[in-house]
Amino acid sequence: MKRSERPTPVEFHGMVTVAPAMVALFQQVQRVARTDSSVLIRGETGTGKELFARAVHDLSGRRSGPFRALNCATLTPDHLASELFGHVRGAFTGAVKDRPGLFALADKGTLFLDEIAEIPLDLQARLLRVLQERVFVPLGGNSPREVDVRVLAATNRALRTEVAAGRFREDLMYRVRVVTLYLPLLVEREGDVAALSWHFIDEFNSRALAYGGRQIDEIEAEALALMEAYPWPGNIRELRNVIEQAYAMGEGPRLQVADLTPELRDEPPPDRSQARQPTLGPPAGAQTAQVEAAAPPLDEAARIRAALGHAGGRKAEAAEALGLSRTTLWRRMKALGI
Repeated sequence: MKRSERPTPVEFHGMVTVAPAMVALFQQVQRVARTDSSVLIRGETGTGKELFARAVHDLSGRRSGPFRALNCATLTPDHLASELFGHVRGAFTGAVKDRPGLFALADKGTLFLDEIAEIPLDLQARLLRVLQERVFVPLGGNSPREVDVRVLAATNRALRTEVAAGRFREDLMYRVRVVTLYLPLLVEREGDVAALSWHFIDEFNSRALAYGGRQIDEIEAEALALMEAYPWPGNIRELRNVIEQAYAMGEGPRLQVADLTPELRDEPPPDRSQARQPTLGPPAGAQTAQVEAAAPPLDEAARIRAALGHAGGRKAEAAEALGLSRTTLWRRMKALGI
């Protein structure tokens, strides 16, 4: 795909898409931003939860106030409490002066709590009080402090399941989940692998101009097909990393299959255990067996066509029925002229 053939995406607060589902989601963000309701953003890793939270803030009446973000899964319980509520001098060893927490720093603005399901139960009670009464007490303090903060939260877990398991307070769930936005996986965003690839190519092209680095103006058709067949467990973040690696590993103006990561090329990691075995030479007949194994069975094309027929042409279902990855199926179809 050449630059002239690239899709024209919709741009929305740093996000780009050609997928109708995403355009509809942008419209939901615009509507919810007009309110001051708490919002829960549901999405898997790498789907852009913080970008959506920032868009809600930037479109809201609090846009002139601060936006603060915290990943609740990265801190110990004590550190998390200090980050959220702050502490006074002497609250614990090493607390040599008062330190404001994120609730104080986000006053009159927005606080985004990513991975909210990771907050311990005792801290959940303190968070609930802030949401209900708009007051908090710093660690080691005695006087409640008033605060005016809109809380946006995100998780990749179902909070109802966490409540049923006793890991999340039901009353807090209802406070943070007034409105829910569901972010789709990258593989569910039709056309966005190509659109986002060009978006990241533009970004890295611009960076590379400063030092005379590589400029990409074309994506090889086979490379794009591999990217579109890949399941993208890391979503948009993983796609960006793949494009960045392509800049580092490839050369010239075309992004090629060889530039992609081994996962996209459907190559298994090297077997280090075999590398440690002494090499005594191939056994008799091994070369013939390898040649025979490399040649596709005569009925393989028929099996692939039958699987595609049963799956109604859906390659993902056909690949699963054949016990292949989507990438391997695509390669076999190309080799067999299907």
